[in-house]
Amino acid sequence: MATAFDEACAAAAEDETPIGAVLVGADGAILARAHNRVIALHDPTAHAEILCLRQAGDAIGNHRLVGSVLFVTLEPCLMCLGALIHARVAGVVFATPDPRAGALVSNLDGANLPFANHRFWTLSGVLAEDCSALLKSFFLARRK
Repeated sequence: MATAFDEACAAAAEDETPIGAVLVGADGAILARAHNRVIALHDPTAHAEILCLRQAGDAIGNHRLVGSVLFVTLEPCLMCLGALIHARVAGVVFATPDPRAGALVSNLDGANLPFANHRFWTLSGVLAEDCSALLKSFFLARRK
């Protein structure tokens, strides 16, 4: 999660929403790391999670990322949830919940949808205080 936090800090430095993600393979090696780049890429899908999945797919030459675990600084949204299901990740570790748009625990039990053909485990709270503080300070500065 520390590496994902570093990515979130890089996003903040680029004036992007400070969310970072790291995808780790079944062997524990980092497959990809990314941060939000929605503004820079003019792409509403350029969330940290999506960029990680794309990089990892390119790296291993497969759209299925079986056995992988995503570490992300904020609970994934509905779009990212769909991508995580299709990628067949084994689990998602997120730092802090997103009461507004979170789709894993806050607004939806996204990892266990009865109609989905894949389910994964989740864990929250890892480095939560640091990640939450970064997000809060970023948005407070934007409102001024």
